[in-house]
Amino acid sequence: MIIKRSILSKAISQIESDQFLLFVGPRQAGKTTILKQLQMQSLHYQSTFINLEDREFLTLLNESPKNLFKLIPPVRNQRQFVFLDEIQYLDNPTNFLKLLFDDYRDKVKLIVSGSSAFYLDKKFHDSLVGRKIIFQVNTLSLRELFAYRHPEIRNKSIKNLSLVQKDLLSDCLYEYLMYGGYPRVVLAPLEEKAEILRDITYSYVKKDVYEANIRNDLIFYQLLKILASQIGNLVNASELANTLEVSKTAINNYLYIMQKSFHINLIPPFFKTIRKEIIKMPKVYFHDLGLRNFLTNNFSPLISRADRGQLLENLVFRLLQENNPIEDIKFWRTISGNEVDFVVNNVAYEVKISQKQIRKSKYKLFQQKYPEMKLQFINAHNILDLI
Repeated sequence: MIIKRSILSKAISQIESDQFLLFVGPRQAGKTTILKQLQMQSLHYQSTFINLEDREFLTLLNESPKNLFKLIPPVRNQRQFVFLDEIQYLDNPTNFLKLLFDDYRDKVKLIVSGSSAFYLDKKFHDSLVGRKIIFQVNTLSLRELFAYRHPEIRNKSIKNLSLVQKDLLSDCLYEYLMYGGYPRVVLAPLEEKAEILRDITYSYVKKDVYEANIRNDLIFYQLLKILASQIGNLVNASELANTLEVSKTAINNYLYIMQKSFHINLIPPFFKTIRKEIIKMPKVYFHDLGLRNFLTNNFSPLISRADRGQLLENLVFRLLQENNPIEDIKFWRTISGNEVDFVVNNVAYEVKISQKQIRKSKYKLFQQKYPEMKLQFINAHNILDLI
């Protein structure tokens, strides 16, 4: 059974636009599959799929963007679609895309993917403004997992589901907290999921390390494991540098690459009027909880885990990320220890495993400082309301 991605319908709506479509996201998140599904949706057009991991194709297109026409069949009086996988491998993707857009967009519609924003940032320039539409492809969302496991609820509101249906979704929720949303992992039997996450970590994360020219990959992995053990906590680059015995500059570089490879997000603190009281360090969250759990070597049942609160908080981050620009997601924390997990526009979210853990008096200072903000408490029982 094919996993239907929500981003596919958004892309289809732009399939006949002039701009080329660029799909970015972590390796193994499903970009190639999405490109092939789009190709299937474009059967009334002549189309060609080119994987730039093929050195022969790559060499030819690096020689000249016009060599693309040697790889596709000639078509008269009709624009044809060209799907290019792993565009970041081109020496100059900006020049390639700009030339084909400016001179040949009536003949060719380009739909391309790229796996590392770090690599793309180095090679893409502002000259592509107005020529591209960008889609970020994450690993499967919780809603996409629900729709795959239980297609009968695909178009239904969570609030309108029966108790039996909500119990089915709870099973999906626990699976997602343990193994995340990499498509290969979702499709695999339970007994194979951890091994596939191992392959993704050591094969595909390694590619990110190699392409970013990181010399000490051991330190990179050690840092990634440390961050996995402290999701939802402050990231102190100086402290991490002392722990790993490297420079703070190296740590900041690794953190930058981890973000640009779509493995982690560092979210900044929120402040308006009490700037000097605010902790300025960011907090860390993982894009995929399966990757995070592999790095901590912990796939134990949720009920027995000491880190279940961290997992739930990271899941809330992921749900907020799917519905809000990442730059709008912040947290609030003072030097004296007052804290709210997330602040998104005019809503604040505090995450607890159970309602019993909530002490509303702890948030009195925040509510006094920001009375216009709604404070919402999220726990394991009402988290589905965020979907």
